[in-house]
Amino acid sequence: MVFKPVVALVGRANVGKSTLFNRITRSRAALVADFSGLTRDRHYGEGRVGDRPFLAVDTGGFEPVAKEGILLEMARQTQQAIAESDVVIFLVDARAGVNAHDHEIARLLRKTGQRVLLAVNKAEGMRYGSATAEFHELGLGEPHPISASHGDGVVDLIEEALSYLDQEGADTSDGELAHDAAADAQAEDADDGAAEESVVHRIKLAIVGRPNVGKSTLINTLLGEERVIAFDMPGTTRDAIEIDFERGGVPYTLIDTAGLRRRGKVFEAVEKFSVIKTLQAIEACNVVLLMLDAQTEISDQDAHIAGFVLETGRALVVAINKWDGLDGERRDRVLRDFERKMRFLSFAKMHTVSALNGQGVNALIKSVNAAHAAAFAKLSTPRLTRELHAAVEQQQPPRKGIFRPKMRYAHQGGQNPPLIVIHGNALDAIPDSYRRYLETRFRTAFKLDGTPLRIEFKSSHNPYLQGAQ
Repeated sequence: MVFKPVVALVGRANVGKSTLFNRITRSRAALVADFSGLTRDRHYGEGRVGDRPFLAVDTGGFEPVAKEGILLEMARQTQQAIAESDVVIFLVDARAGVNAHDHEIARLLRKTGQRVLLAVNKAEGMRYGSATAEFHELGLGEPHPISASHGDGVVDLIEEALSYLDQEGADTSDGELAHDAAADAQAEDADDGAAEESVVHRIKLAIVGRPNVGKSTLINTLLGEERVIAFDMPGTTRDAIEIDFERGGVPYTLIDTAGLRRRGKVFEAVEKFSVIKTLQAIEACNVVLLMLDAQTEISDQDAHIAGFVLETGRALVVAINKWDGLDGERRDRVLRDFERKMRFLSFAKMHTVSALNGQGVNALIKSVNAAHAAAFAKLSTPRLTRELHAAVEQQQPPRKGIFRPKMRYAHQGGQNPPLIVIHGNALDAIPDSYRRYLETRFRTAFKLDGTPLRIEFKSSHNPYLQGAQ
């Protein structure tokens, strides 16, 4: 599985980390993970330099020696970001110069052994030597003068950060990269039908959820062995764990999520829930299995994870675990809570299970298979168009002024998630309520349960519309 590299922005308060984050992600809202209790001054965003995508992490002001209160919590967040990153950009302020906090942060970064780039921000209008000279004493290599607000030097900085990863990959070229190249060549060989078939049909299933909901226990139940550590303490999982197995003749790759990416680079004080890890797994899989804990309330974290699955367009199945430990009244309460807080997941199949004893697991896997099939369904243009015309005949779209939108035909524009493109006139006037009506019709007609469905309208130019208005 190929993950986007992670670049963490670290530094004391007011050095321009958020300004740099905004510039490299081009949107403060990109992949913002507003997880309750996890994101005080810590944000996640997608960036791209040329054709190289990456994930950026914005952190709060960092004081490594903080002992209590909000500063301690912010320090923990920053330590988490450092631990799960591939490269760290340490920002300092060219105008303010080096101070004691900078030295503390530099000392901590040197101990981690992480790849670090030193970026001297607010260097616009300053001579190169005067902007960077005193920052050599931090012992983190050549300082890079930039201006996050003006963009000076930012592209070069990110390109060098990503080049670190290229160099790191080159060091292992005799191992896993050579293996990857061989695998790619094998997959592209038309004569190797078995390899091609395994690529096409293997289901990549990411199991996500809050700590201690039973993700590793479910994987052990599916495999019939204690393959991953399952322990009654949040955050047991530390590494990215991918496991290939077969069930009922269907090959799967299970992706267990919860912890930090690297052993040995984890600080004792950091949280045990890795947002980056979960976001990456969701983006890399075909189907997401979202696990909820029947013995606790559905939280904002659960809703935010589900919302991100919906945004990425991944197929989804929901499992409410530890169901065997509840009485009838409590079960009714949990189901009502799910309907109220997760109503936007109406497309997804929900199961009540016990990962520990295997209750409901067979039905769960059937829904995973169905969701995968729906996500990659091939929808013929004639049938889509017939269903579109039948929907319009039953209920026409509302008029806008004297004009009524006219839908002529539909075709499939993509898979995972399925995209249906509808062509006609004045389609920009179609309200969201009618879009939802069409979505329901298509979902029912093509049995697209378990996957988001997207509809795109493309209008032809109407020469009379502009004149009439």
